[in-house]
Amino acid sequence: MPGILVGSRDSFDDAYRKFKRQCDRNLIVTEARARQHYEKPAERRKKEKIATRKKILKKLYMLRRYESRL
Repeated sequence: MPGILVGSRDSFDDAYRKFKRQCDRNLIVTEARARQHYEKPAERRKKEKIATRKKILKKLYMLRRYESRL
């Protein structure tokens, strides 16, 4: 769990900013959103397959773009 120590000189805004940064680093918000609804294993596999395909297409696009400059 994220937690911060607030000194006497720290303002609320500074403390809040530190807390938000720590939450982002620990991926708490991302995990909470993922756990908000149950995702079936088939849906998870489908999303992973789509993400993999997008990643491959992006690499291919960048490679072709690079080769066209040569």
